[in-house]
Amino acid sequence: MPFTDIIKLRRSRYELTDRLPISEEKLAEIIGQCILYTPSAFNSQPARVVLLLGEKHKQLWKLTEDCLREIVPADKFAPTEKKLASFAAACGTLLYYNDKDTVRQLQAQFPTYKDNFPIWAQQANGMLQFAVWSALAEAGVGASLQHYNPLIDARAAQAFEIPSSWQLIAQMPFGTAEGIPMDKAIIPLEKRLFVKK
Repeated sequence: MPFTDIIKLRRSRYELTDRLPISEEKLAEIIGQCILYTPSAFNSQPARVVLLLGEKHKQLWKLTEDCLREIVPADKFAPTEKKLASFAAACGTLLYYNDKDTVRQLQAQFPTYKDNFPIWAQQANGMLQFAVWSALAEAGVGASLQHYNPLIDARAAQAFEIPSSWQLIAQMPFGTAEGIPMDKAIIPLEKRLFVKK
């Protein structure tokens, strides 16, 4: 399949089941290949990924619910609870991290670019998220990208034994998608692509 067709498959899918059209081994292989071959500035490779399956996956969304119950009024919690339940109903979740120690080492080694390395690490992580998301879509796995950080950072770090130097960037629940993706508005290309000769 052409790459441009693959990226058209990558959509936010929220109605996810706890089944997979591929084996867990194949899933880990796809994610691993994306980690190995997604580019990063100075080949620094700051991204880290934690694959949560089974009870660990459910634990993430329970602790997320607990965190949100502390800040969302009880009489307004129903929509949040419904959204979190949809994530918990999925097969698993990927946690995307950046290793801040890697960034700090580069800042010390190349002080001229000191302020850029955190930005470049975020960009590399975004590319990894996109690569994994697209590769999963090609394999028939639906996903969405969530950002409950930094609210859940400390509890997730404790629950899943995350090193203190890792910064949580995003969460990606995944599984077999049901229904069809929602329509999305696309700004016309002539307003976004400018060719200069």
